[in-house]
Order: sequence, then C-alpha cells, then structure tokens
Amino acid sequence: MREAFVSYARGEWTMPPKVYVPAYPAGDFRAMPALGAGHALLKWVTSFPGNPARGLPTVSGLVLLSDASNGSLRAVLDAGAVTALRTGAAAVLAAETLRRADAETAAVIGAGVNGRAAARTFAALGRRPLVWDVDEQRARGVAEELRAEVAPDRETALAADLVVTVTPGREVLLAEGALKPGQHASLMGADGPGKAEIAVDELVRVRVFCDDWEQASHNGDLVHAVAAGRLSREQVTELGAVLAGEAEGRTSPDEATVFDSTGLAIQDLAIALAALERLDELDEHVARFDL
Repeated sequence: MREAFVSYARGEWTMPPKVYVPAYPAGDFRAMPALGAGHALLKWVTSFPGNPARGLPTVSGLVLLSDASNGSLRAVLDAGAVTALRTGAAAVLAAETLRRADAETAAVIGAGVNGRAAARTFAALGRRPLVWDVDEQRARGVAEELRAEVAPDRETALAADLVVTVTPGREVLLAEGALKPGQHASLMGADGPGKAEIAVDELVRVRVFCDDWEQASHNGDLVHAVAAGRLSREQVTELGAVLAGEAEGRTSPDEATVFDSTGLAIQDLAIALAALERLDELDEHVARFDL
C-alpha cells in the first residue's frame, strides 16, 4: 500500500475519477479504474449499508485486472475481499505514518468486514487494538480472533492514541474538541455523499491529511468543511506526498492529526497485484482458470 501511494504521488500510477451510480436511499454503485505497474484495473463495487440486516454483504462486486501491454484479462477478484484488505492497510499505514513517536494504544471502531481488516493489520504490526462496535458480539468475535480486548464503551476506544473509525458514516463520532493533543484518527467510513464521522468544527481545528484531495473534497469527510468554505486545498496534505518525502507529516508531538479516506482505485490495484504475485500459494482446492 505504501508503494501504491508513493507511485501515485509521483505520477507513475494514474487513476481516473471514481464514478458513483446512486441508488439512494438504499445505497450506490461505484466504478473505479486505475493504471500502473504494467496493469489496468476496473473495480465495480456496491455500498448498501442496510444489507447485513437482510443477510447480504454491504460491499460486493468484482475487480478486473488486465495486462496493460495487450489488454488480456489476468485476474478476476472478489471486490469485498480486496476492499477489506486495502481499507485495513490504508487505515493503519496512515496511523503509523502520522502517529507521534511514543503512541502506544490503538482502537478500531466498527467491527464489520473492513473494521476487522484494520484490526488484523494493527495486530500484524504488533499492536493489539481495542475493538468497539454497536453490536457487542461482533466486536467480541474480532477481539477473540486477535486476542485483543473489547472496549467497555465507545468513549474509551475514542481515547486511544491511534483511532480507526470504520462505520457507515451516518453519525458524527468526533465532535469539536474530541481529539486530544497527539492523537491520530484514520476516518474510513465517510466515503460517499451525505456521510460524516467528524464534525466540521473539529476537522478545521486539527491537522488534516487525505488519500486524494479531488476525491475526498467531493465525497469524503472533507466535503462538508469545503462546502462551508472553511477548508481549502492548502490546508490539506495528501498521504502519498508525505510517504514520497514531498510534504511534511506530523510536525509536533502535540499535534492532533486526521486522515480522511475515501478509498482509491490505486489501492485496489496494489492489493490485486499482491494477490497475483502469490497465486502459487492458493490452496489446491481453490478453483483456478486460465483466462
């Protein structure tokens, strides 16, 4: 994921704008293309937050990966799995890049598929995050899998040094003054129109980073502050620029930082390429086809 952000920041990977096909109030469809590392990708994916109540996944769809030299199709991947992996990776990459040096505790709010991925990514780096979800059993399942702990309440989770929020984005979690000096929050839930996990007053009070300005300023948490004229391009730093050494990250231990993620096709491309590289590790019972 780090390599993908750097390649995009340097112009080596390209990404046409994400296309939303609204089917509100139920949900929406998204078409996401990208080009890089000799491959082209198209992700056709849904976001229907009410689906779990119907026994259906919130996110579903396909990722198509093609050879950019001849157009041949190399792989077809499950969009839900790719989305979970890249969401978890991006959330934790931002947190570890922008954290203060002595940050110790981590928490994940939202224990769905993508929240589980973020928690697993923290655990893979040696951090056992607190987990909180409106569904306590769901949070407990993730915590037991990772030998982590369930936060006694949401406020305890929000007090961690590193916070990742992966919610439907229908409720503001961080009101004005919520983030303490030195805290970092990766906001992963507000990835479409009308969604928000942080109040505008809090967003303009802290140091703001995003995955991609153009996308985040139209469909992320940033959109509300931008629309109100309270946040401009000059006040927001893209994570890729920090990773590429072209922009400054955290400037002091007391700085509170926020990463607004809307999800990029280059992230999906990075995961698809990583999967392709490990194709030979597939279990022998998994179906494989020559495309």
